[in-house]
Amino acid sequence: MKDLSCGKVSLVGAGPGDPDLLTVRALRLLTEADVVVYDRLVSPEIMALIPPRVDRIDVGKLPTCHKVPQEQINDILVKLARQGQRVVRLKGGDPLIFGRGSEEALDLAAAGIDYDYVPGITSAQGASCSTKVPLTHRGLATGVRYVTGHRARDMALDLDWASLADPDTTLVVYMGAMNISEISHELQVHGMPPSLPVLAVASATTPREQRLRSTLATLSDDMADALAQGCMTAPVLFIIGHVVTLYPAEAAQLADVAYA
Repeated sequence: MKDLSCGKVSLVGAGPGDPDLLTVRALRLLTEADVVVYDRLVSPEIMALIPPRVDRIDVGKLPTCHKVPQEQINDILVKLARQGQRVVRLKGGDPLIFGRGSEEALDLAAAGIDYDYVPGITSAQGASCSTKVPLTHRGLATGVRYVTGHRARDMALDLDWASLADPDTTLVVYMGAMNISEISHELQVHGMPPSLPVLAVASATTPREQRLRSTLATLSDDMADALAQGCMTAPVLFIIGHVVTLYPAEAAQLADVAYA
């Protein structure tokens, strides 16, 4: 049962980073909030839209370094709402696509806190549009699948590799930079051709966007080199499939110069 004396929590998607891609509803809630609890994937351009009077709480996570555990984040949201505050829980991308929004919602519901979801453009869509690589295309991909390349508490991946290794389906891997060697290997072992093209994108839709073209066979080495040279900064999104052949020639030339 909802506690009518409490405030409310809005679980808001900030989109891939470009403030122009933020929804009107998300922007309105940011300007009306008492406090914003935000992740590290929220771009500085979007953070700049939050009025100075609004309190901010940073609960961002880094690989192998979760300075605020998820359970503590849930407790923070409940506590703030019980103080009668209007809370925006701001997440990069969409709160319901690898955003753990539903985990937080379960805790809020159990505590009787009113909440709602505000969708955001997920990074796969943002990267697709900024690089001009479609996620589906007649004759190249009959569908698209999203998977995470990182497990909570850095546990081993337990993906259904046989199911994912379908060259007729675009595979988008979120947060996969740390495990890309294993991912590319398992996909090849289970039937994806080594020559299948891959496009890696970091900070999609922002002025800091970085791209790297590769193939499944060379992806592990190419990413290791790019990360070592600072040419790619995690988190990295990987688009794997024949659709990458549509990566525009002029964009490819720019990328080749950037990562030479």
